[in-house]
Amino acid sequence: MTDASRLAAAPSPPPPVLEESGAGAPYRDPPPILAFPPRPLRWLYLDLNSYFASVEQQLNPDLRGHPVIVAPVDSDTTVAIAASVEAKRYGISTGTPVWEAKRLCRDLRITPARHEKYVEFHEAVLAEIGKHIPVTHVCSIDEVACRLLDNENDPAAAVALAHRIKAGIRMHVGECLTSSVGIAPNRLLAKLASDMQKPDGLVVLTADKLPQCLYPLRLREIAGIGAKMEKRLAQDGILDIRQYCERRPRDAGNAWGGVNGDRLWYLLHGVELPDKPTQSRTIGHSHVLSPQRRGLEPTRLTARRLALKAASRLRRKGYRARLLVLHGKFEDDKSGWRASIRLPDTQDSFVILHALDQLFPRLAEAGRGRTGGFRLRMVGVTLCEIAAVEGEQGSLFAALDPDDPLARETRTLALSRAMDRINHRFGRNAVSVGPLHGGRIDRVGTKIAFGRIPEMSEFHE
Repeated sequence: MTDASRLAAAPSPPPPVLEESGAGAPYRDPPPILAFPPRPLRWLYLDLNSYFASVEQQLNPDLRGHPVIVAPVDSDTTVAIAASVEAKRYGISTGTPVWEAKRLCRDLRITPARHEKYVEFHEAVLAEIGKHIPVTHVCSIDEVACRLLDNENDPAAAVALAHRIKAGIRMHVGECLTSSVGIAPNRLLAKLASDMQKPDGLVVLTADKLPQCLYPLRLREIAGIGAKMEKRLAQDGILDIRQYCERRPRDAGNAWGGVNGDRLWYLLHGVELPDKPTQSRTIGHSHVLSPQRRGLEPTRLTARRLALKAASRLRRKGYRARLLVLHGKFEDDKSGWRASIRLPDTQDSFVILHALDQLFPRLAEAGRGRTGGFRLRMVGVTLCEIAAVEGEQGSLFAALDPDDPLARETRTLALSRAMDRINHRFGRNAVSVGPLHGGRIDRVGTKIAFGRIPEMSEFHE
């Protein structure tokens, strides 16, 4: 679930007390004075600086002090998935094309991504933070949020705690791993504070500074406000954070729209609101193909591997899927292509592969008429409409002949689970479906998706 949907979904808090400015109506002009409940410092948010690139500099001392980017493949046509602090000084950031990064910085060092190492360092960082304070939320591979207790929320005590954590990470995990910390009354504000001073920053937002200290920020810097929401607010006359915060909660909520649209107004004023529980809705993988593997057959084989990885995760999490989506981006098309097909309620690799085979001719047809022929830059497979397996019952058809259509899925699901167990014990691709060798397919490894951290077991699939 996105930050925008969480803002809309959570229940609206009880309104604060309105202090009347006279004997008449409670508020007209000027805006009302609101008596808020106590808003102590409750959250410490830690954001590791230039995380992937910093890990590479930690592992390779020759990269330290130099501008570095991490790229998925060794090709000018791909983009940087991380840039070091030194590279960012040249205007290079995540998403910068490699060819452009080389133009911006002649001394640029480029290193391939090593996602398993990033997960290892992530676990080490969590262990170090845990020595000082429990980690309440793992927000991403390089961001965590920790709730402060009553004996930790004094500004001086919270700042001292942040310094201990930052020093502990540098000393016990790696000297190249600096972090920026934000401390505030709620998690949204703590996240904003962590972004205000980079690298190696520490910012505290106390209730007496709110919301005035946020006025210099752009609306787009708030999680949940994208281009569409920014346009919607502008149509209602809200062009910056000051204009949003100076409205009455109800008016700000109407401008935001949706159920409980005033939620953001309360958060920006330092009120802490309960989170809405989230649930995984999709499971999928994508892969940027190397330039020599962007033809039709390598794409098909890569898509099959991605489907097998997604199916394995589906079974491990105890889910079934009802929809398969195949998507990709051609070299000459930025908008992308996608198609979908309904699935029976399944977690069987063979059923999913059969559905993928039905979709692939549509992708082949889409790429056939393009200039230069079929050249797909990225391919992805996503399983959607997933739900937990509850009270699974043995099949009545399991004892039928293996070739009987009624018995086939029961047998293939058992085979899929047996393959999971073998690969977990003996390593990735100990057993698989279809060809893996012969130079026709990219190596499909586990990668860090933004907002999702792979389990270590995924590196053995």
